[in-house]
Amino acid sequence: MQREPDSHKGENGKVAVIGGSKFMHGAPLFSALAAEASGVDLVFVCLPSCHAQVAKNASLNFQVHPFHGDDLTHGDTAAILELLATMDCAVLGPGIAHSDEQAIRSLKDIIAEAPCALVLDAAALQPETLSLVKGKPAVLTPHLAELERMEVAPDDIGTCAEEAGVTIFLKGPTDYIALPDGEVEEITGGNAGLTVGGTGDALAGLIAGLIAQKVPPPDAALAAGTIIKRAATVLYPEEGYAFTAQDVILQIPHQLHTYDPD
Repeated sequence: MQREPDSHKGENGKVAVIGGSKFMHGAPLFSALAAEASGVDLVFVCLPSCHAQVAKNASLNFQVHPFHGDDLTHGDTAAILELLATMDCAVLGPGIAHSDEQAIRSLKDIIAEAPCALVLDAAALQPETLSLVKGKPAVLTPHLAELERMEVAPDDIGTCAEEAGVTIFLKGPTDYIALPDGEVEEITGGNAGLTVGGTGDALAGLIAGLIAQKVPPPDAALAAGTIIKRAATVLYPEEGYAFTAQDVILQIPHQLHTYDPD
């Protein structure tokens, strides 16, 4: 990543992560740690109040903004939108309970009104998501089941991305990235160790970190997908399939530093 040598704190990216539920604290933290590993200046984490101390322990750099309670509610949206007005990019959805109707409604409200670029994952991927995010600088990161929940067929991701003007990153053994112009790129490589929990959250955080550092969303998605797969390739000889999402995140700075988009 390039940056101005005379830049100041905050000028090289500010990312917020909004996620988590009473029984899920790791997902938003994986996203936040990956954003941090991308090199952004500041990372803000909004998650259930019961996990606030865990978030503070995850990194001394995180600025932690707990929900009012142990799940996202409508009462949290105003403060989150006020925070997002100062962000370069936000990750929405990791760890939010799919069965929590109030949390899902609150996520939709935030997506519709968010003033910054967005990376949408997990519970943020709903049938209405494409219409809510239309015209916004955004990357959606579904796996096949989440794409089905969005009521989009795999063969239609190019058309849907073009109609909404967004990037759709379909995760799998081969990643398919539909760009806002309707073209679909493929990323191969990696290995089955990436099925471990948290790697998708890390991908979302890395994409957000790159966008916050002024990388266009389609390029950020392509770079992040390549870096995550390369990390798995590097880890396999020593760890086999037993590496974790945290191991992948630790690989990000080196893989990003040596990444050549050409």
